[in-house]
Amino acid sequence: MAKPTRTDADIQAGAPHPKTARFMGIELELAPDVLVPREETELLGRSAVDLLKGMAGSPIVIDMCCGSGNLALGIAAAVPAARLWASDLTESTVSLARRNAERLGLLDRVKVVQGDLFSGLADEGLEGRVDFVVSNPPYISTSRLETDRAHLLENEPREAFDGGPYGLSIHQRLVREAPTFLKRGGWLAFEFGEGQERQVAILLKRAGMYEEPRFASDQAGKPRVAIARRKQEP
Repeated sequence: MAKPTRTDADIQAGAPHPKTARFMGIELELAPDVLVPREETELLGRSAVDLLKGMAGSPIVIDMCCGSGNLALGIAAAVPAARLWASDLTESTVSLARRNAERLGLLDRVKVVQGDLFSGLADEGLEGRVDFVVSNPPYISTSRLETDRAHLLENEPREAFDGGPYGLSIHQRLVREAPTFLKRGGWLAFEFGEGQERQVAILLKRAGMYEEPRFASDQAGKPRVAIARRKQEP
């Protein structure tokens, strides 16, 4: 597994912000105002690739909250048949993801758009056609960013970490809005923080649109990725 260029320990020690990072076997350009890809996000990427490789044809994938484009580009490199749309909120993040797509020669299969969650995809004609949505949304509570996780904001943007009062504000919207784009039987997979799996399971169940989720665990055995299929029947 490719190790992340920067860890929380690096930030606490005052290590300089890296210019590039390896992620899922590809080299990514980074920027100070965009989240540095972490190792746990590779777990999400590999989980998506395993499912996508079993799909026929050219699966359509959305990478929501795409950051540097790491998930979209890692998936595109691993699944040559896939077509991807990557979306994020800020202009600087979207510009970086587009540069990375161009550097890797993937602009023909990866389109990067700007918007608040799925709003940037409103004119893409993707409603009801998407096979897979992946996302690494912010999942640290606002209060923790003011206390024990404040060091994360020294060199990376608040938008990449702040998940609202309980850390799951973006997840709530993601779970609610993804079914508009997912085809029946399509997949939603996303990262969450340590100890949030119970709340995530409740979110998915309350939405009423997904089958029973499963969870992928990190090397320490802690659940960090939720994988849920949209129900095939109304």
